[in-house]
Amino acid sequence: MTVMATSLNLIGLGPSVVAGRRTPEELKALALDAAVALEGAPAEQIAKWATDTFGARFCVTSSMADAVVAHLFSRVAPGVDVVFLDTGLHFPETLKVRDIVAATMNVNVRSIRPQQTVGQQDGEFGPRLFARSPDECCFMRKVEPLERALAEYDSWATGLRRDESPTRANTPVVTFDAKKGKVKVNPIAAWTQTDVDRYISRWNVPVNELFKKGYGSIGCWPCTRRTKAGEDPRAGRWAMFEKTECGLHV
Repeated sequence: MTVMATSLNLIGLGPSVVAGRRTPEELKALALDAAVALEGAPAEQIAKWATDTFGARFCVTSSMADAVVAHLFSRVAPGVDVVFLDTGLHFPETLKVRDIVAATMNVNVRSIRPQQTVGQQDGEFGPRLFARSPDECCFMRKVEPLERALAEYDSWATGLRRDESPTRANTPVVTFDAKKGKVKVNPIAAWTQTDVDRYISRWNVPVNELFKKGYGSIGCWPCTRRTKAGEDPRAGRWAMFEKTECGLHV
């Protein structure tokens, strides 16, 4: 048994933990301990801790910019739930990655849709809400659907990385989201783009074709543009607004 595995067992984070309903206080304590114990651990070990600890009450979320995290968990916990927020405003290339993941990986892809179609939203709030109030649009098409999807889980994983933007520079590998009352796992938080590229090459992981067309970060089509040479990869998101996040990670 490795030193890391021993330390996890000593603080009650090893494979012997039985998955079940936990209180927010218990989840917070788990997250705080794991954040320390798992800092510097390989992504696979962080993923295994998450699936061993939370069992069926755990899921992976993916924007399908690439399928790295979905693939990582498919190796560690075959059949794991992968939640995709189908906003109704995605590029076809994004939906293509989702469909490839569902068809080729040992995961259970769950496409979660907003309460209203784009047409229904236009009818109630006026057309092109994303151009007038992007925070409101993001809430209805991303934030609320995620909260609804996560209701049956105690923990979820993301593909957040510290090198993506200044706002993500301090992303922990495990944290407690007080607003949601759940444990958030970021197994590749410490990875660089080089690490991601190496993983994609080794495992032939699906990647959104828009990256080859000048996009540095990919979201809904109305609020995403190509990035210019030297720009931050996320500069193409909500470029006309003082907005850098959709609300899923704040």
